[in-house]
Amino acid sequence: MASLFVIHGRDQGARFELDDSVHSIGRTQANSIRLHDTEVSRNHAELVRRGDGYLLRDSGSSNGTFINGRAVTEQPLLTGDQVQVGRSTLLYTSSHDTPPEDLADLVNIVPITSGDDGSRIVASLSQTGGSEWLMPNARGSSNPFLAQARSNLQIMYRTALAVSHTLDIDQLLNRIMDMIFDWVDADRGCIMMKNLETGKLEPKVRRHRRGSQTQEKISISKTILDYVEEHREGVLTSNARDDSRWDPAQSIVNLAVREAICVPMQGRYDIVGVIYIDTAATPQRLVLSKGANQFTEEHLRLMIAIGHQAALAVEDTSYYKALVQAERLAAVGQAVASLSHHIKNILQGVRGGSYLIELGLNAHDNATSEGEADLDEAQSAVGTIRKGWSIVERNQERISALVLDMLTFSKEREPEPEPGQLNEVAADVVELMQTRADDLGVALQWQPDDAMPQLMFDPEGLHRAILNLVTNAIDACDETEQGAVTVATRYDEPHKTAYVTVQDNGPGIAPEDMEAIFTAFVSRKGGRGTGLGLPVSQKILEEHGGKITVASTVGHGSCFTLELPATMVAEDVADDHVDPQLRATQSFSDGSEDED
Repeated sequence: MASLFVIHGRDQGARFELDDSVHSIGRTQANSIRLHDTEVSRNHAELVRRGDGYLLRDSGSSNGTFINGRAVTEQPLLTGDQVQVGRSTLLYTSSHDTPPEDLADLVNIVPITSGDDGSRIVASLSQTGGSEWLMPNARGSSNPFLAQARSNLQIMYRTALAVSHTLDIDQLLNRIMDMIFDWVDADRGCIMMKNLETGKLEPKVRRHRRGSQTQEKISISKTILDYVEEHREGVLTSNARDDSRWDPAQSIVNLAVREAICVPMQGRYDIVGVIYIDTAATPQRLVLSKGANQFTEEHLRLMIAIGHQAALAVEDTSYYKALVQAERLAAVGQAVASLSHHIKNILQGVRGGSYLIELGLNAHDNATSEGEADLDEAQSAVGTIRKGWSIVERNQERISALVLDMLTFSKEREPEPEPGQLNEVAADVVELMQTRADDLGVALQWQPDDAMPQLMFDPEGLHRAILNLVTNAIDACDETEQGAVTVATRYDEPHKTAYVTVQDNGPGIAPEDMEAIFTAFVSRKGGRGTGLGLPVSQKILEEHGGKITVASTVGHGSCFTLELPATMVAEDVADDHVDPQLRATQSFSDGSEDED
């Protein structure tokens, strides 16, 4: 299906699927593609299906409609076209692109069948080593032009490497400015980015040559900025008072700037910002330079190339952020839909229990309001009330468990380890779940390892992780004859690892479902499950430096194993956690022995 994906603007990250014959684009709610952009007209443009694609047609908008930076009245769209309306940019993708060729049968990787497959590596080279041939003096060249060309090529190569190693725009711009100051003898520099909302340039990075006052302000001529934006050209100024391009009344002439370079950060379709560097015209520098220019057209060409490379990187980073935002919105939508389903089921349970309670109360009132109370009817009414309250109570537990799982899964937290006995935590879970197992007719067995030492772990977190596994195991045996769940602990002293296993004889997990069981909101329990239990348990174990493994056979059950690094309790910590009554008894005993 064709789509429009907002990569710039207030609706960044939104995706609009195109499936109708006509789609309208505008600011009002009546449009199928509604943009919250004040620069977009109420009825800005429309998309009309033409064969396998769409035709974009401007609807007499105030600010015009653009495709790839060019104003259009009507034009067919191709995959990859960028549609600009107001301050919003949308990426068009067609649903009828040529599918990629399947090369699986055309490219064959030959396995190694013997000790020597006839191939040998004669040389290898790292990424850094690959740029050494670009050095000015490489290969012994004495040609100054060739040396300069290689130097500039090396600069661009390193710029490309630098901008490709980060997806943070602020970090990217700082790297660009650092490299410019390494390559160009400038006194001051600034990178300004275009605000997508206002269209104005805003300073993002500022630099001064080492030794200069870092608090000194940089005054940039608006004349230069306007010229660069309007003409999309880089500017080299030298002795501005003698430059015929600048009117004597313009701001550049009034600044104490002898030389300056300002270049556009020209992306694929538009200017995303500008880079500005200059040198101050101090008397000392004028004497030392003997009137020679510090910046040349070679510097200007180099800065234009750097600006273009930086702009492409900024655009790519912006597109990546838009994609991430779209994925987040999709994930939020999926989470809300899933949680709404589970909460609705819980509320239906509460409503059913409340109905039984109300029914029982009315029946009790009728049985006791007459002259002679009917004890049988009153007892039946109380039974109905208790049944309803039991339903409400179970759903209270479900909503409580859902909220706890949501908090645990969504919040980054560091475990709070304290001395504890893993056997006690697991035994508490078994005791807690015994009633549920009895109600479902499932035998719940507990097999602790008596050799389990006292360890450092987060008892609340591990209790939650074990509880989720035991709950799942009991539910899995609900429809199994003679269902059984075994919870066991084991301590591996040589490897300093503690294990908790939860084994059931339920239906097992199909191989095709194994990869999805730790995915959030994926549940195999129908309306009873939230799909958060296993992901929460996995997250808790990973926070402890451990992991969860699973072995399952369809028709024979599953076995989940919690593997936890055994962190021993230090003696001073152990003393701090000795039971106070035991400490008092020990002190009394020690005192008595001293008196004897």
